[in-house]
Amino acid sequence: MTKISTQSRSDLLIHIGIIIALVLVFFLGFFFLYLPFTTNHGESITVPDLKNKKVVELDAFLDSRDLRYEVSDCTFVANVPALTILSQYPAPGSKVKEGRKIYVTVVSNTAPLIKMPKLTDMTHQSAQMYLKSVGLVEGTITYEPDMAQNAVLKQLYNGKEILPGQPVAKGSRIDLVLGEGLGTAQFNAPSVLDMPLDEAKIVIVGAGLKVGQLMQVQAEEGQAAGVVVKQNPDGDTKVRIGDVIDLWVTPSAPETESNEEPQGLQF
Repeated sequence: MTKISTQSRSDLLIHIGIIIALVLVFFLGFFFLYLPFTTNHGESITVPDLKNKKVVELDAFLDSRDLRYEVSDCTFVANVPALTILSQYPAPGSKVKEGRKIYVTVVSNTAPLIKMPKLTDMTHQSAQMYLKSVGLVEGTITYEPDMAQNAVLKQLYNGKEILPGQPVAKGSRIDLVLGEGLGTAQFNAPSVLDMPLDEAKIVIVGAGLKVGQLMQVQAEEGQAAGVVVKQNPDGDTKVRIGDVIDLWVTPSAPETESNEEPQGLQF
């Protein structure tokens, strides 16, 4: 076998140069050829928009793009299908390496329970804002005669009144009954004929009306004392909140006191 002579100084330098050159070639080849080839150096993938996609679609959709996903959070959103993607990170359009994991927030399948707030006596606008802030949805709006125009009179869930503090699913629809105010709502005046005056006043005020003039009239045969025999407007006449009802009343029965001493029995 032929041996390479390294006895001379020049031969030694030549061999050292050859070794250095080989190491340099290996170094450059590893970092500029091998690594870029195995890691796709300089290549990137554009992150797709996953919003509104279903979770069951993600595996096939991201596998075809050399990406992965992980559910990082779940939250409930009314009127959005369950297991739908709400948001993602990195954002759509970002440049990432292949195999990068995309973190997604998903719509929960179950609505959490919250306490029903107190909306009565609020204005309609305030009630709308409050419902939205706690994750409830405004439902049907109806009106009832009331002096407080556009104030919330009742809060209803599934057609029944729901009290503050009762549990209700987030995203539920809450129906509101509002006051219609003066000048628009018309309803039938209550009939208070043949009622005692005190009882008639209670009925009139309870209907949102006012008791007007009280006029005394002689009782006719068969009429009781102290009762309403006539009213204006008549019962079943259309009236509005705050209207006045005048009454005609028979005189009250006089209170009689007996000053006579009881007589003894006579035999």
